[in-house]
Amino acid sequence: MKPVKAVVILMMGLGVTACSSVEPVTRNAPFETLPSDIGPVPNSLAIVENPDALTVAAAALDQTTAAAPVVVPAGAAPVHVESVAVRVSRNLKVNEANSYYPKGDIVWRGDPMGDRYVQVQKIFEDAITRGVAPLDGAFGVDLVIDVKRFHALSEKARYTIGGVHNMVFDLAIKDAETGELVVPVRTITADLEAFGGKQAVAADGRGETQKVRIEGYLAQVINQELTDPEGFKNAKLGLFQVVNNL
Repeated sequence: MKPVKAVVILMMGLGVTACSSVEPVTRNAPFETLPSDIGPVPNSLAIVENPDALTVAAAALDQTTAAAPVVVPAGAAPVHVESVAVRVSRNLKVNEANSYYPKGDIVWRGDPMGDRYVQVQKIFEDAITRGVAPLDGAFGVDLVIDVKRFHALSEKARYTIGGVHNMVFDLAIKDAETGELVVPVRTITADLEAFGGKQAVAADGRGETQKVRIEGYLAQVINQELTDPEGFKNAKLGLFQVVNNL
């Protein structure tokens, strides 16, 4: 096993504790900790145009060689991201019903009526680009994201009771040179408090739309997943979160 690969594995929380100053993401965490305007996608970061051509599959790691404990400096990450591929399967069910809790895999009203699959893919691409921009480690990786669920609020819920933005996706981290998985594929559930009623109206007035808040949150999620040895920890949001899991 390459020494640099061992460092990445340790950083992904596979049994060795490393130092880190990255704070857990919570529903009240500010988005200002990441670049607010990274401009166009950097030349060094490629967005894969046809993610359906990629296969996201778990693979067993070769753990026959024991890696020595490594202490990573606080706030450091040993990787940089060379490409991002986001797949939103057309098998996911889109629900446009204006009910308090539309059943479905994709519920999204933060863009004009259109192709919700493309809209969700773009949200993830923009968020991931923002989230990985600060990473400048020596080891190049490719990220493959397979969206399983993107459940925001209907109009009725947004302007009354609010709720939870519920995002679920598989994350594969691959060696950019060899294409092999660096760590097993991880399913990440990321929930964000969804404003309702007057709070939602006030947030819109400040420019904190659903899209702005979700993209900022997903940027933090991927940044924490790649920098914190324990990975991303989902927030606890109470009853609405429980309903999402029914």
